[in-house]
Amino acid sequence: MVSKKIITSIATSAALASVGFATVGQVVPQFGNQVQTAQAATSAINDYINNNNIQPVSIQYRTGTFSRYFGYENGVGKPEGVVIHETATPGATAENEVTYFNREWPTIQTYVHAFVDDKEILNIHSADYGVWGAGQTANSKYIQVELCEVNTTDQFARSVANQAYYTAFRLVQYGLPFTPGKTVVSHDQVSRMYGETSHTDPVGYFAKWGYSMDQFYDLVGKYYNQLKTNGSTTNNGSENNNSNTNSNNTNGIIRVKATDWSYVILYKLNNDGTMSKISNRALSNGSDWQTDQTKDINGVKYYRVATNEWVPQDKVSQIIKPLA
Repeated sequence: MVSKKIITSIATSAALASVGFATVGQVVPQFGNQVQTAQAATSAINDYINNNNIQPVSIQYRTGTFSRYFGYENGVGKPEGVVIHETATPGATAENEVTYFNREWPTIQTYVHAFVDDKEILNIHSADYGVWGAGQTANSKYIQVELCEVNTTDQFARSVANQAYYTAFRLVQYGLPFTPGKTVVSHDQVSRMYGETSHTDPVGYFAKWGYSMDQFYDLVGKYYNQLKTNGSTTNNGSENNNSNTNSNNTNGIIRVKATDWSYVILYKLNNDGTMSKISNRALSNGSDWQTDQTKDINGVKYYRVATNEWVPQDKVSQIIKPLA
């Protein structure tokens, strides 16, 4: 848990920002066939998720305020796994937490990649770069996601489904195996492994709902397998169709790549109809993005990947799914 406490941070030289984006939907990753499973653990919560066909919601990418861009110990875009947190703030939603941390991180010296509750998954910092959430060593290794505390069994089930999906999605995105205790770890495990923090989350909060990390691993394994085999968490391989999502079947998916730079420059559409470069954000080469529309400006075709963030045609290396 971050829990508004100061946590040891690392100060590393910054690279050009590849921050979170206010996405138009959800990016569906395209990957290989390797599948690994977690050992199943009996869980009333996981049974409830399965029996009620609860589907995780889409990941929303927001532009966060954390301005420290440092690569992991193996380099930019090379995390080693995901740390599981919980906020220790009863009743605070993902939106509440995002607002708080975007405002207060310079004072509390703490930030994570994403916040999750029963309705939303909000990613606020590029997973290509580290954050300040679990001590110096863990910060240099892991993507970090916070689970918000909720009030009912149904809300808890939906929130852990969202957190497990986010975790599985990141593992698949970065080509990482699903290895409980190694590529997916709790803050409690991080504290015991590295001794740089004393936090024990989410163990206590999970226990309140009769849940455990072993049961969470089982859920992550389920979504990991579905993403590896289908490209989505639904059995038919289609877009996520939960009623809480903003998925749109008319959306396309593009892969971006620049031949002249190690990142892809973004553009914004101005009021006068011209395009201008965005100087403080960029996309990672080879990354996949959902797009919902195109525009032709002065003979150049642009694909929209966020509310007002566009990629020119010459930086689109592959159209994985065309616009309907």
